[in-house]
Amino acid sequence: MKDASPQTIYLSDYTPPTYLVDQVHLTFRLHPEKTRVISRIEFRPNPASQSREFFLHGEDLRLISARIDGQEVSPDMVQGGLRCDVPDAPFVWEAEVEIAPAQNTALEGLYMSSGMYCTQCEAEGFRKITYYPDLPDVMATFTVRIEGETPVMLSNGNPGATRASFAEWHDPWPKPAYLFALVAGDLVSHPGAFTTQSGRQVELNIWVRPGDEGKCAFAMEALKKSMTWDEQVYGREYDLDVFNIVAVDDFNMGAMENKGLNIFNSSCVLASPETSTDANFERIEAIIAHEYFHNWTGNRITCRDWFQLCLKEGLTVYRDAQFTADMRSAPVKRISDVIALRARQFREDNGPLAHPLRPESFVEINNFYTATVYEKGAEVIGMLKRLVGDAAYAKALDLYFDRHDGQACTIEDWLAVFEEVTGRDLGQFKRWYSQAGTPRLRVSDDYHDGTYTLHFEQDTPPTPGQPDKAPQVLPIAVGLLGPNGDEVRATTVLEMTEAKQSFTFDGLAARPIPSILRDFSAPVILERDTDNAERAFLLAHDTDPFNKWEAGRALAREGLIAMILDGAAPDAAYLDAVQAMARDDSLDPAFRALALGLPSQDDLAQTLHDRGHTPDPQAIWEALETLRQARAQHCQDLAVRLYAQYQVDAPYRPDAEQSGARALANAALALITRTDGGAQAQRQYDAATNMTQQLAALSCLLQAGKGDAATAQFYDQWRDDRLVIDKWFMMQIINADPEEAATVAKRLTQHPDFGMKNPNRFRATLGALAANPAGFHHASGAGYRLLADWLIWLDPVNPQTTARMCSAFETWKRYDDQRQTMIAQELDRILATPDLSRDTTEMVSRIRGT
Repeated sequence: MKDASPQTIYLSDYTPPTYLVDQVHLTFRLHPEKTRVISRIEFRPNPASQSREFFLHGEDLRLISARIDGQEVSPDMVQGGLRCDVPDAPFVWEAEVEIAPAQNTALEGLYMSSGMYCTQCEAEGFRKITYYPDLPDVMATFTVRIEGETPVMLSNGNPGATRASFAEWHDPWPKPAYLFALVAGDLVSHPGAFTTQSGRQVELNIWVRPGDEGKCAFAMEALKKSMTWDEQVYGREYDLDVFNIVAVDDFNMGAMENKGLNIFNSSCVLASPETSTDANFERIEAIIAHEYFHNWTGNRITCRDWFQLCLKEGLTVYRDAQFTADMRSAPVKRISDVIALRARQFREDNGPLAHPLRPESFVEINNFYTATVYEKGAEVIGMLKRLVGDAAYAKALDLYFDRHDGQACTIEDWLAVFEEVTGRDLGQFKRWYSQAGTPRLRVSDDYHDGTYTLHFEQDTPPTPGQPDKAPQVLPIAVGLLGPNGDEVRATTVLEMTEAKQSFTFDGLAARPIPSILRDFSAPVILERDTDNAERAFLLAHDTDPFNKWEAGRALAREGLIAMILDGAAPDAAYLDAVQAMARDDSLDPAFRALALGLPSQDDLAQTLHDRGHTPDPQAIWEALETLRQARAQHCQDLAVRLYAQYQVDAPYRPDAEQSGARALANAALALITRTDGGAQAQRQYDAATNMTQQLAALSCLLQAGKGDAATAQFYDQWRDDRLVIDKWFMMQIINADPEEAATVAKRLTQHPDFGMKNPNRFRATLGALAANPAGFHHASGAGYRLLADWLIWLDPVNPQTTARMCSAFETWKRYDDQRQTMIAQELDRILATPDLSRDTTEMVSRIRGT
C-alpha cells in the first residue's frame, strides 16, 4: 500500500529529470507469487539538470541485486524508492526484483485477473514492477523478454523471437514507463488486418478469454474505422507492425493506450446484440477510437509531467467526439456530451473537488483523472478550434505533430503552435487551463429602431483556493429568429473577452428571438430572464439542434422547479410543446428520444441550490414522477403510434439509424408503461431478441413495480455472463423506489455474485446507489452509511476505486443540516480509518474541507 502520509507535489517545483534513459531491457520470469523482473537500463546525465542525485522510484518490491556497469552496489533504500552513487557519465544499471502479482489487488503495476497476468502503469504503476525514474518525461525504447508457461505473452511494440517458454518484444518508439504493458495468459485472438495509407500492412488482434471470441467483431470494425478516420482527418498513420487489444475483467479504468498493446476493461470491448445495448456498442466504438487516437496524442507526443494531463486527455476526448459525430449523428452526440458534462463536470466545478484543467498541486495523481481533465479539457479544445477556424486548427495540429513528435510537452507548447499559425495572442485563453469553476454568463437584450443589442456579463464563482477569477475568452455562437420562426441572422460567433460586453445587430425589421450559445459553443451556465412562451417557440422553430433541445429541457426544468417550490401543476405549455416535437417525423428519432428526457434529479438539485433554495431529494423525485405521469397521459395516443412506428424488424445493427429508432420506441414504451401498468413492457421483455429491448423492458417493469418475475428470469438467463450480471445488479438499484434503494443495495452486496475486488461489480452496485439520488440521500441516512462501510472495506484492497467512489459525497453541502451532519459523520469515519490510503485520504479531505 502507498504511504498514507500526505505529501503535496507542486507544479512550480518541476525540475527536469536528473538522468535520461536511452534503452530499457526487461526480463520477466512469471510466477503468481514470485515473479522476477530483471532490468538492464542505459542511463546518461541530463545536461538540463543541475542535480546529480540518482533516485529510482519503487514500491512493494523486494530487491535481489543491483549492479552499475557490472559491479555490485548496495543502494540506500528510502521511502518510495532507492538512492545510489553513480558515475557522472553514461552507465548501465542492472537490478533484479521480486514481486507478487497474485497479491496485487490494487490493480496497479503487474497483477492477476482471472488467472491472467496484466499491467496498469498509468499514472505511477511501473514503480510497482521495477526500480525506475517513473516520470512521464523520461522516455526510452523498451525491449522485453517474457518467460513463463502461459500460451500467450504480449508486450509493447513488434514481436521478436517466440518459443513455447518465452516471447520477446521490441518497441522502437521512445516512451515513458506509464505506457509499458505486459499481458500473459490463456488467451485467444480475434484477428484482423489493416493497410495504412502508405501501404504498410498492420496485423490486428483482439485477445480475449476462451469463450469470448464471438464478442469481438464490432470492436475490430471500430478499430479499423478509427485507423482510417485518423488518417483522413488528422493525417496520422499507425507506426508499428502489430496492434493488440486485450480484454481484462479486473481493471480500474475503461481502457489504457499502452503503445501497441491497449488493455481494455472487458466491458469496453466485448459486445453482442444479445448481451450489449445500443449504448454499450456506441461506448465501445468511442473508447476503441479514444485509445487508438492516443497513439499520436498521448504516446508519440506525451505530457512533460502529470500536471499537463489534460494536454493528452482533453485533446484525445475531443478527437474521439469528432469521430463519433462523423460515424453517427453529430447533433445527438453533441447533446449527449453536454448532458454528461453538466452531470459530471459542472457538478465537480461547483463543489469541493473543483480544480483547474492544469492543477497547481496534487497529493495523489490518480485523483485527477477527472471530468474536468477529460470533458472540460475537450470543451476547451473545441472552443479553440471554433475561435481560430477549421483551416487554422488543421494547420496548427500539423505543426504540433511535426515539431513535438517524440517529446514530452506542456500546455505552453500546445498553445504556441496556435499562436504561431494564427498570429493571435492566446494569453487570456490560457486562463481556461489555470482557473477552476464554470463561468456564469448573464444575458439581457434590447431592441430599438431596427438595432438589436445583446448585453453579456460573465463571472466565475469562487472555488477552493481561487476566490477571484479574471474574465475568460468566450466564443458565443448566436443566431436570430424572426417572429414567424425564420432565421433572420445565421449563426455568428461573438468573441467575448471582457467582464461585460455588448454586441449589436442592425437592419432588423422586428425584435428577434435570440438563439444563444448554439452548439453549446462554450462550457458556461447561461442565465437569461425569459418565459415559457419563448422556450416553446425555440423548441418549435430553432434551426440549431442543440438549442432546440435546450429549449425543451429548460421548459421542463422551469415547470419542475415550480412544482417543487410552489406545488404547481405540470406545465401545460411544456406538455403541448413536447408532444408537438415528438410527433414531428422530420426530426431524427434519436433526437426526439433525447428531447423526451427530463432534467436529472441532480440537475434540479443544483438549480435549486444556485437559486438559493435547499433541495429536498424526495420532493424532486416526486415532482419528476408527477410530470412523467402527466406526460404519459397527455401523449397516450402518440406514444402508442410512436412505439408501433419505430419497431425495427430488420436484423440487428448497432448503427445510428436502428439505434435511434429503438431509442424512440423505448422512450414511447416508458410512456405507455405508466398508463397500461406494464403490460406492453412485459410483452416486449418476453419477445426481446436483443439486450437493448430486453433491458428497456426490464427497466419499465421495475419502475412500474412489476419487475420481480422478470428480474429473476433475467438472472437465470444470464447468470454465466459476468458483464450482463453487472447490468442486473445496477438495474435493480437504479430503478428502486427511494424508500427501498439502500435496502436493495445492501441485499445485493450479500448476493453470492457480488465481489468488491472487481471494480465493475462494485461500481454496478454501490455506484448505482449513488446514481439514485433520492435513494442515496434518503432522510434515514442508510445510503450514506452503506456506502461509507463499503469504502472503508474496499480501501485496503483497491485504493484507486475507493477514492473515485468517494465523489458520491461531493455535493453534500447543498443539502439540509440533517443530511449534512450525517454525511459529515460518515466522511469523518472514513478519515479515521487506520492506515487509510493516501488516495482516499486526499479525496475525503478535499470533500470534507479539511
